[in-house]
Amino acid sequence: MLWAARTRRPSTRRAPALPVASIDRPTRLARPALWASISSLRVSSGRPGKWMAASMRPPSALPRAPRTIADTGLAQDQLSDLCARFLLRRGRSKLRALAELIKLPPSVVGEIVAFLRGERLIELFGHAGIESDAEYQLTDAGRRFAWEAFSRNQYTGPAPVALDVYCKSVQAHSLRHVGVDAAFVRKAFQGVVLPPLVIDQMGAAMNSGRPILVFGPAGSGKTFLAEHLAAIQPGQIAVPYAITVGGEIIQMFDPLIHQRVEAEGKPAAGLVRADLDDRWQMCLRPVVISGGELTLQMLDLQFDAATRYYQAPPHLKANGGVFVVDDLGRQLVSPRDLMNRWIVPLDRNQDYLSLHTGFKFAVPFDMTVIFSTNLQPKDIADEAFLRRFGYKVYLGPMDRASYRRVFEGACRALDVAFDADGFDWLIEHRHQARGRSLLACYPRDLIGRVRDFANYEGLEAAATGKALERAWETYFNTAGAVAGRD
Repeated sequence: MLWAARTRRPSTRRAPALPVASIDRPTRLARPALWASISSLRVSSGRPGKWMAASMRPPSALPRAPRTIADTGLAQDQLSDLCARFLLRRGRSKLRALAELIKLPPSVVGEIVAFLRGERLIELFGHAGIESDAEYQLTDAGRRFAWEAFSRNQYTGPAPVALDVYCKSVQAHSLRHVGVDAAFVRKAFQGVVLPPLVIDQMGAAMNSGRPILVFGPAGSGKTFLAEHLAAIQPGQIAVPYAITVGGEIIQMFDPLIHQRVEAEGKPAAGLVRADLDDRWQMCLRPVVISGGELTLQMLDLQFDAATRYYQAPPHLKANGGVFVVDDLGRQLVSPRDLMNRWIVPLDRNQDYLSLHTGFKFAVPFDMTVIFSTNLQPKDIADEAFLRRFGYKVYLGPMDRASYRRVFEGACRALDVAFDADGFDWLIEHRHQARGRSLLACYPRDLIGRVRDFANYEGLEAAATGKALERAWETYFNTAGAVAGRD
């Protein structure tokens, strides 16, 4: 559903055009525009209102900018390699331009440049007396050094963050520090047709920090409920562009998942250009949604043998936010195998990943996990595992009054005239007569077909019994031609 195919770029180790590890390169999982589409459950459209803006508190402070190489938490060799790869790709560059690319203050990059100059790996180009205006380029020895750095990995992006620093940041921004109360959740679900009990169950489940299982028949609105709940998370988190483990690079920031917000802090005069560490971005809490395409392999680090660095798996990118496993039971992996893979992470809030070298390390598993399924809980896992779910929330068919509210909302959203007699006919002669439950997905789908036929025939769209009959037959693909209304 949301996993995009990734194209492997051929290695260009000996070619003049060097690869670029763009921080904006799409990863395998994309965050959907949760507020851009009108759901059949919502009877009033629009973006989050003032209550939502009020809940988004000012960003927590990002880490302070390092002033020396030692402050970065990184080895000097790793930073030297990164700087050399940038110079090999760009040809030559000023110190401040390098600082902008590496996302470290000029004072720190100045240390790296001084080391490389001392090793006769770079030299000044066009020096006119003002060193800050001078450009640096690689020497012959520097180019050999840079090619060796490329042979280790081809990452040319912002400097990474040490794993232990990342773990501390996840803990500091954990959802467990941010609670939601009944007033907030009920306000968030205004205009959404759901039983009050379900809304309160989901709100309490969010505070528990434990996984949530939402189950019920197909079309009852489970996916919408999970997405809507994910979209109302208060607060923000700090996300690094990349982290480093055992000398390897793991790219973390994904522009399709992590939505930037402006962080506090102003540029400062002098060699340190800002008070905050630019290797981090302040973002809204992430929402990652996977469907039937999810496999166990996708939950591991994705190593690119050509570029020789890693992409973080989707649940690592979801730290501090929500991970939704939609349509549980339709994945290529069985529900039991998926549950077994996550027994330890769900219990201990910690997962274990491995590098291609065999080195194994722990990472935070700090998110709300929501499973959405058409299956009964007993068909997913045994009782011992089901106890690990904090909440099991059932979302079933609607009552007639709620169904009418959704139906009227779909008419308004699609600019189709509501007809009370037509609605009554639909309930009595189709839903009741043919044993179709009142599910939340039907109104918008049926009204969409009413509008399509009206546009085709050049008529004003109205949800009359006749129009709904034709929509019904094409939607449910009833055998035989339409023979007339019941």
